[in-house]
Amino acid sequence: MEGAMATDISVIGLFPDEQKTAAVIEDMSGYPWQIDRVHSPFPSHKIFDALKLKKSPVGWFTLAGGILGFFTGFALAIYTAIQWNLIVWGKPIVAWFPFVIVGFEFTVLFSVIGNVLGLLIQTRLPDYEGLEQYDPRCSADRFGIVVSCEQEDREKVEEFFANQGGEVRVFE
Repeated sequence: MEGAMATDISVIGLFPDEQKTAAVIEDMSGYPWQIDRVHSPFPSHKIFDALKLKKSPVGWFTLAGGILGFFTGFALAIYTAIQWNLIVWGKPIVAWFPFVIVGFEFTVLFSVIGNVLGLLIQTRLPDYEGLEQYDPRCSADRFGIVVSCEQEDREKVEEFFANQGGEVRVFE
């Protein structure tokens, strides 16, 4: 177990532009190194495509929240109407058309809550461990690729990033 912990090392390659970063990510597909993170100063579809990320399941959280909200809104409106029995001009106590408004509003509210919860769960936020492997230049004008590798592969990873035109930084 001690040997496994001693061999785990992270290397970050910093690149000046989005196109170069996406090309480096695609070139890394043949190597045994694992890409842990990619830092970018702005969202990049080129980098997402190069990483071949699967579609996010956050939309399912939003859908589930919306469905739950719809039925919760209707249930609250029905419960309120039955509890207080306000009979107006002989109309039914449970009137469906006005309840659609309450159901719609609850659908929107619960969809937003489901979306935020899904986002927090799927991105594993808050993540304070990832801050150790971050270079502040990735918030300004650089793109960073964080790679985890064995201790003996460290020089190969550094050489790979340097040959691709990137700056190299090692996190022990």
